[in-house]
Amino acid sequence: MTEPDNPPGHASVVVVGGGVMGCSVLYHLAKQGVTDAILLERNQLTSGTTWHSAAQVRALRSTRNMTELIKYSVQLYRDLEAETGQATGWINKGSLSIATSPDRFTHIKRQEALANLFGVNARSVSVDEAHEIWPLMNIDDVLGAVWSPDDGRVSPSDLCASLVKGAKSHGARLFEDTGVEAVVTEGGRIVALETSRGAVRTDAVVLCTGLWSRDAAAMAGAHVPVWACEHYYLLTKPIDGISGNMPTLSDHDSHLYIRDDSGGLLVGCFEPMGKAISPRTLGETFAFQLLPEDWDHFEPMMLNALHRLPPLETAEVKMLLNGPESFTPDGAFLLGEAPETRGLYLGCGMNSVGVATSGGAGMALADLIVNGKLPMDLHEVDPARFPGCWENIDALSARVPEVLGKHYEITYPGRQWETSRDMKPLPLDAVWREAGAHFGQVFGWERPMYFGKTGEPGLTFDKPAWFGNVAREVTAAHTSAAIFDQTTLGKISVAGPDAEMFLNRVMTNDMTRAPGAVIYTLMLDDTGGIVDDLTVVRLDGDRYRLSVGSASGRRVVAWLKRRANGTERITITDETDTLATLALQGPDTAAIVTAAGAHDLNAIRYFRHAETEIGGCPVLAARMSYVGEAGWEITCAKADAKRLYETLQTAGAAPAGMYAQTSMRIEKRFLAYGHDIDTDTNPMTAGLDFALAWNSDFIGKSAIVARQGETPSKCIATLIFENADAWPLGNEPVFMDGRIIGQTTSASFGHRVGTHVALAILDRRAVNMTIEVDIAGRRERAISTLSPAFDPGGQRMKNTLHI
Repeated sequence: MTEPDNPPGHASVVVVGGGVMGCSVLYHLAKQGVTDAILLERNQLTSGTTWHSAAQVRALRSTRNMTELIKYSVQLYRDLEAETGQATGWINKGSLSIATSPDRFTHIKRQEALANLFGVNARSVSVDEAHEIWPLMNIDDVLGAVWSPDDGRVSPSDLCASLVKGAKSHGARLFEDTGVEAVVTEGGRIVALETSRGAVRTDAVVLCTGLWSRDAAAMAGAHVPVWACEHYYLLTKPIDGISGNMPTLSDHDSHLYIRDDSGGLLVGCFEPMGKAISPRTLGETFAFQLLPEDWDHFEPMMLNALHRLPPLETAEVKMLLNGPESFTPDGAFLLGEAPETRGLYLGCGMNSVGVATSGGAGMALADLIVNGKLPMDLHEVDPARFPGCWENIDALSARVPEVLGKHYEITYPGRQWETSRDMKPLPLDAVWREAGAHFGQVFGWERPMYFGKTGEPGLTFDKPAWFGNVAREVTAAHTSAAIFDQTTLGKISVAGPDAEMFLNRVMTNDMTRAPGAVIYTLMLDDTGGIVDDLTVVRLDGDRYRLSVGSASGRRVVAWLKRRANGTERITITDETDTLATLALQGPDTAAIVTAAGAHDLNAIRYFRHAETEIGGCPVLAARMSYVGEAGWEITCAKADAKRLYETLQTAGAAPAGMYAQTSMRIEKRFLAYGHDIDTDTNPMTAGLDFALAWNSDFIGKSAIVARQGETPSKCIATLIFENADAWPLGNEPVFMDGRIIGQTTSASFGHRVGTHVALAILDRRAVNMTIEVDIAGRRERAISTLSPAFDPGGQRMKNTLHI
């Protein structure tokens, strides 16, 4: 299979790593016409992780586009043999997920609803039906199950062979026993690779290097937070009652997945806390080896398996396989161009879904390389989503065992990570702790979710333990004044003689405003999809400050720098870590700033800003609101944050957390990037066309103009629920007349309107109609509207402030 000679001196794209992800990228590049693409593997094809994968292919994921990637994989794995003549070992026997606790039953009912929403074949089955599908299991404690007949599995080695054969038929080449020794960059851009068998000049390198991706990326100046964990599965000799192939059985309450293997059983686990192992301990020669069996570590999982599978008690054990797999800090893989280095593409950190996802992920990455754009929005796997604090090996190696354990954990709303916390404390961290804050980790920051914490809250799909706390904070913002810590927002400086010209090209709104203006704007890609939404303040003639979402700063900085044309006299600087921002919101805010010695702020009009002093601290105050109440977002130097807060708090403002802010912004129909809008959404669908300056020639304008005159078939609407005990969470199907016409994107209890409110993208014909939302199998009625649920005219936040 390998080429007998050395790699060529030049290749358009070089894929590094011969596992299933690398083979898929090579195949799809070749299919798209990159016929001189090559793959380098320092050992042999499938070595490292791919060869020992359990190779399950289960389509349903938590978002539509991640599900679409695996649906693509399923179709590819079914059809590839016909194209290449090489079998993939595809076995379509379906998967069965069981529930043995009430919350797990709710969880799988939500999964069934998601499956229907995303076009995945799945349905609830009774306990007796589940037993018919999997007769070897003990059903004494089973409450219900979901059956997905289209799921399956493959032979990973056969799949890789088939992908490579297909790639070669289009001109691509594979070189085994060829290690990468250095990555050569010039001006932050890939220019060549030094390999053990000679140099290769190239403009694009794709790292599909699995366990070793962190060190491989470092050679190119990129930071990739990937670390290895041990992963176990038990293999038995043949067992009576197993003939042929069976569905995969998922018993996630017991942390288990189970299927047949050569007439016996394969029993795998994602135990609550895994075991990390350094890739450097494995070494570069680690190829088809395994790690030592650890029966003490596996014993709790073995006891769970014996309970679920009585025949296992008398089965003969063939082996306890222990193979390393790579994980990231949030359990999602890395797919896309590295933010630090042009031409360095990542397809790694697969978090045990490599075989299932690689067909679609390889297709998407090839699309990005060839066409400059992913075929769908995949922000959840963008490499720029991690802050620099994850370069810390101690933090990374402490987190990934928990990531492995959360693979099968119930995804309750409000669930937080327990490991690797307090990496990026806010300037007011000590103040918030004294106030009883319950923290959540946001882009590495510890941000207050709510205040008045008494112990760790129990998690539920229904009324949360913090409901009353959030209600009090919303009431404070609505009736008096509250302070929201927004320091985590990305703050980016764009400065220089050509700053205005540059921003008018990359932003949709008009940046030719006098200093003092606050501008809400979008950034679009070439097809008119929303890259991000943000606010911009014009500080003076040559300086602007951009404010973006907490997880967007690193991505937006990279996006801006890559769109600078090289002749524009600008500098782009991430100022997030040097500044603090407090949002003072509520009807008493005018009196509070007056008491604080900044009465001049009360004359500022909505969406204007001014510089002043509060408590002796120089501040920039922007008259704006993300919660629909009157007030300002006040930015100061990080060192002044405590004095600023104490001044505002002494004058009568109380702290409020992120849950209150989320509730209030949903009531106001304020959209959040990554939840309600992304690159699959255009401004017209989102109702954000007011942020388009038609006199500017901004990126994406031609695509928007081409669609002018068309009424978008979909829109983003507000859903106001009839039942105050509905408890929508977001990502639920919306029905009208018995058919799915959309999905919720964000949801919360609206404390100012007294019921649940959700935002949803749905068929425009459903606006101002009564619709139904599927919440774990229950149909809850709601009214849809294009207006905010609270204060539709926005008078509370726009009116002139007075004491």
